[in-house]
Amino acid sequence: MKIVFMGTPEFAVPCLKVLAESSHEVAAVFTQPDKPKGRGYKMIPTPVKSAALEYDIPVYQPISLRKGEDAEESMKILNDIAPDLIVVTAYGQILPKEILELPAHGCINIHASLLPAYRGAAPINWCILNGEKETGVTSMQMSEGLDTGDMLIREKTEIGENETYQELYARLSEMGGEVLMKTLEAVENGTLVPEKQDDSLSSYSPMIKKEMSALDFSKPASQVHNTVRGVTGFTMLGGKRLKVFASELSDDIAPDAENGSIVVPEKFTVKCGDGKCISFTEIQLEGGKRMKTADFLRGRKLNKGDILG
Repeated sequence: MKIVFMGTPEFAVPCLKVLAESSHEVAAVFTQPDKPKGRGYKMIPTPVKSAALEYDIPVYQPISLRKGEDAEESMKILNDIAPDLIVVTAYGQILPKEILELPAHGCINIHASLLPAYRGAAPINWCILNGEKETGVTSMQMSEGLDTGDMLIREKTEIGENETYQELYARLSEMGGEVLMKTLEAVENGTLVPEKQDDSLSSYSPMIKKEMSALDFSKPASQVHNTVRGVTGFTMLGGKRLKVFASELSDDIAPDAENGSIVVPEKFTVKCGDGKCISFTEIQLEGGKRMKTADFLRGRKLNKGDILG
């Protein structure tokens, strides 16, 4: 099949790579425009663009597919290509009806959740924030709604107790490539059995906001742990900002200690609102490097009873 791929972040790269290394023709890649980054504001290509250039695939970066000159030019390009299928993975733009209806096999999206749960922009983060034990990847026939199209193939995976969103992101990214290839095989064989989504079972995963990372030690330990895992937590230690990249639930119980107080200094164990505790395992103190907590504690002594926040 002649395929156009649309995607932007690192999550989408495995899908592009399996397509580029398959028997299918990847006629073009659409990705978001380059963005300035760093002190020099150097323009940085998206991960998908970088991967596409490695495979010598033509790359297009319209600002919008829905309005303006970019949209008109993009539609002309797509009409000229006349793809059999468009594959979309974390592209970051909403496709208009005329693009959705252009390919013979329509547009297929690879989404990082078990639809209809966690439609929207940040399904991986929200699965962890909500303490889910299981998630997966769904391929979907795209429609005009937000992740509302018919489901094609769903693959499940368990979420580890201490697994962070970065770790789950990497795993689901690879799963996405596997699900995509199974979906394309079924398209070619005519064996797809689309399944309509039950909207009554749907949930939404909105964009993550910076303030969501603030650790609230009045909450139960499990909720604090899920915040660390789901969005990277932050608090204050000795007047400096402390980022918490990884944690684990502790067996320690300290019902009489103050919320946010350090109860086991040698393990950086902190008391939470339900009397249970959480231990930080990977941190970064303002002005320092990201490191394992054990390494941090070799150079800094914590005091029992010190309060974070």
